[in-house]
Amino acid sequence: MAMLLAVGCGGSGSVATSSIPPSAGASAIPSPVATTSQSAPSTTPSTTPTVSSPPAEPGSSPGQTRTDLSGAAQVWVPAGTFKMGTGAAAITALKAQGPPDWVAQEFASEEPAHAVRLTKGYWIDTDEVGNTAFAAFVTAGGYTNQALWSEAGWKWRQGMGSIRLPLHCQGDVPANPRMCVTWYEAEAYATWRGGRLPSEAEWEFAARGPKSSVYPWGDTFQTDHANVVNSVAPKPVGSYPAGASWVGARDMAGNAMEWIADWLDPIYYTTSPKDDPIGPATGTIKVEKGGWWGSNLFVARSAYRHYEDPPTYGDKHIGFRVVTP
Repeated sequence: MAMLLAVGCGGSGSVATSSIPPSAGASAIPSPVATTSQSAPSTTPSTTPTVSSPPAEPGSSPGQTRTDLSGAAQVWVPAGTFKMGTGAAAITALKAQGPPDWVAQEFASEEPAHAVRLTKGYWIDTDEVGNTAFAAFVTAGGYTNQALWSEAGWKWRQGMGSIRLPLHCQGDVPANPRMCVTWYEAEAYATWRGGRLPSEAEWEFAARGPKSSVYPWGDTFQTDHANVVNSVAPKPVGSYPAGASWVGARDMAGNAMEWIADWLDPIYYTTSPKDDPIGPATGTIKVEKGGWWGSNLFVARSAYRHYEDPPTYGDKHIGFRVVTP
């Protein structure tokens, strides 16, 4: 039986529930309390973070690095074309390996494999957003600055009333990824950073590259390349450098699953544009990409699309990373 995970949801302050099958290692998150284990600098609340030096200018080399205005390490993903999704023959081969039913039923949403062209390069975080970085957003008044939130996100924020945010989460230590945040919280943080959440195509290209590898490091699953199989807890971000993608982005196959900008439509790939797809205009479920600690090799594939969580949901398996100009 799947175990319950919940986060307060909606303008009414009601509770949204969702489940991840037992193979994910899920359990109920703790009661909402203030996060105390994060370390954050004492700063005057402001809309955007600042540091003393500007970020590097974009270049043409995949994997060029910089530190953005918030102090986050990022890598450059150049414009390019790749094969997104999974083809019918590959799905047949995956099914022959005996995946859990809840995974196998989602393979169809990865079809057809199709060419996607990203016409502009972009900077993406090297690592998932960590607890220390997110604590700076909290300290700077991120939860009280309406300008950082979308209309729907602010409605959700108001509905949470006096509940202290972000919620306490398993693994709340400074070096670990920030989890137990809803899509709306991730969106607000990204806005505070001067950026946004990646589109599904951007995330998948950063993970797979022009060769469209199955995993960020290649076509064969490697247990020691990601915090996925047999894991019982999150690890500090960047703990698996051997599992980095072609541009040097880490933990794209494990540790925390990641929120994506796009709404989920299981048949979107049948009609999506070749150039710069951004997903359906509306929806109820947000795409999540990448495996998570305690999951399996099937969901750690870069083409996997998690299928069940609305933007009001969050749990101890979901984190995110940011794209900035």
